[in-house]
Amino acid sequence: MTRKIPERYYPLLLIGLGVLFYFPFLGDVHLFDWDEINFAESAREMLVTGNYTRVQIDFQPFWEKPPLFFWLQAAAMHVFGIGEFAARFPNAVMGVVTLLTLFYMGRNLIDARFGLIWALGYMGSVAPHFYFKTGIIDPTFNYFIFVGVWFLFRRNFLLSGLLIGLAVLTKGPVGALLVGLTFVSFWAIGRFRPLLTWRDTLVWVGCVAGVTSLWFGPEVLLNGPWFLQEFITYQIRLFSTPDAGHEQPFYYHFVVVLIGCFPMSILAVRYLILPNKRIVKSVTNQMPERLTSQTPEQLFLPWMVCLFWVVLILFSIVRTKIVHYSSLAWFPVSYLAAYHLYLLVTRAVRWNRWLTAGLLVIGGLLGLLLTALPLAGMNAGQLMPYIEDSFVVGNLHAPVQWSGWEWAIGAAWLVALMGCMLAIRRVGFQTVPALYGATAVMLWVYLAVVVPKIEQYVQGSVIAFYESKRGQNVIVEPIGYKSYAHLFYFQKQPPANPRTHEEDFLLNGPLIKPTFLITKIDRADDYRKHPNLILVKEENGFVFFRRK
Repeated sequence: MTRKIPERYYPLLLIGLGVLFYFPFLGDVHLFDWDEINFAESAREMLVTGNYTRVQIDFQPFWEKPPLFFWLQAAAMHVFGIGEFAARFPNAVMGVVTLLTLFYMGRNLIDARFGLIWALGYMGSVAPHFYFKTGIIDPTFNYFIFVGVWFLFRRNFLLSGLLIGLAVLTKGPVGALLVGLTFVSFWAIGRFRPLLTWRDTLVWVGCVAGVTSLWFGPEVLLNGPWFLQEFITYQIRLFSTPDAGHEQPFYYHFVVVLIGCFPMSILAVRYLILPNKRIVKSVTNQMPERLTSQTPEQLFLPWMVCLFWVVLILFSIVRTKIVHYSSLAWFPVSYLAAYHLYLLVTRAVRWNRWLTAGLLVIGGLLGLLLTALPLAGMNAGQLMPYIEDSFVVGNLHAPVQWSGWEWAIGAAWLVALMGCMLAIRRVGFQTVPALYGATAVMLWVYLAVVVPKIEQYVQGSVIAFYESKRGQNVIVEPIGYKSYAHLFYFQKQPPANPRTHEEDFLLNGPLIKPTFLITKIDRADDYRKHPNLILVKEENGFVFFRRK
């Protein structure tokens, strides 16, 4: 599978693949509302105000996230200018770094071939590949946690603590919570045998506290504890109540991982469903000879199993459920899949029909969806009578130009999937890395060709309106729904009257500038008869008003 390429060139190969797959087309699609635009706007407002110590949204304190990722985005905006490319650039860089990290970890654990299998699996699975081309926090946040767990496994408590501290500065204390729960879980399956000394614990906790205090400390000293109190209150509310309508069934994240991490999720299942004792025994028996002398607690696989279940259970309990909340689980899934594939390649275990069935069923469903999505766009008019949501129907009226061949991207990937499965008996397990490669190529083309058209349906018209008003001495605000798009694409400046983010003031207050208010069509009836509003236009699910 990898003998034709000398091992010393594997890192260069991964860097080249990372640059090829992660950086092109980063700026070709508008940022998506909410999270992408939310985070990019916080970085933009740092540039506008020159205040890099306090996170803001709409030039008001924003206590939901610490600033580290916004600093990275702001740095990219200093270099590339304010826009989509700069907002997504830090994660593209993190994608290349992640591939190299997985390779070196794998080489350290087993050998270079295992490291390459691991990295290629992460690059060639659906959601992990896609998320490195976004502007959300989680790829960077997850990297810090995962490498922090690695160094905890390696008993390097200094580096582990520093990395977990960076994770806390990226997204908050949930970073330390996830690592703590993973350690306790691993400790429990080892029957609570001593793993740490007091010195180890103090070093780790001290490093985490030291790094996080670099921002939390000055924030409290300069502005008082209220910001920290609001931050903690928000985290508790996110855990206990469904935020912004993102309430899903308990099993939601299990489905996300199964489908989103395809194809590596299918390969990982075998090592997730076994009882922990059997996992440890299986690993010990199947490791290469030079590693079988290690004790079970020194093996990495039980750590990954613990991390996976901690993430899935914790975020299944959390009332607010969004796809990327469980994205940290993609790392242990990638390791378990790589380990399984390595054992298959080295003939330590056999391929079974359940693997074939899982790859065909989940891959088939995913391929049909990817094929059907462009077809639905091309035939939007025929679908409208069957859709009850007026906003979605309005979206589908957007004049998106399809070439007519876009459905073939998903169909070609389906053919590649079938070909790989048919070739397994004849060619061997080299077909699985081939499937990884086919998935990466499919995503590269799909994100460049199909996603921009989908984005035009979802938000194209409203973002075009915001951009048309940029630089004008006007007020542009959404009403009746939450959005950050107007802030970034209108490039709002610090308001003379901070009440312009209050809906009642926008509808009834004494405004001295031309004011445009935008809502969704399914909520527009509340505003059509308002005495202070004049209808400007309705377009693709959005309704545009002007204050009298």
